[in-house]
Amino acid sequence: VQLVESGGGMVQPGGSLRLSCAASGFIFSSYDMSWVRQAPGRGPEWVSSINTGGSSTYYTDSVKGRFTIARDNAKNTLYLQMDNLKPEDTALYHCARDSGKATYDWDYWGQGTQVTVSS
Repeated sequence: VQLVESGGGMVQPGGSLRLSCAASGFIFSSYDMSWVRQAPGRGPEWVSSINTGGSSTYYTDSVKGRFTIARDNAKNTLYLQMDNLKPEDTALYHCARDSGKATYDWDYWGQGTQVTVSS
C-alpha cells in the first residue's frame, strides 16, 4: 500500500490549495478514505472522509463550508480542495485509508504534505 500526497505549500489567509493523494497497491475504490492533519505539538486531527463511491462526505466542524473532499476512482486519487484558508489550518496533511473496523481508525497513512497559512 502506498499513499503519496502532493499540493501543499504556503498561502496567505483567505487563499486556496488543492491537495492530491495518489494511491497504489490496493483496490482504491473498495475503501473509504480520509484526510487527517497534524499541527506542530498537537495530536492528529481528523479533517474529512469520503465513502467508496464518493456519494457521502463528512467534515470536522472547523472546515465545513471551506474544504471539499473528492475522489476519482478511475485515477486512484483522493483530493482535498481547501478554500478560505486560515492560519489555524497550518498542519501536515495526510491522506489515510480507513480500516473499516472502527470510526476514525486508519490502517495506512501517507507521509503528508505541509500546508502553511501565513501573511
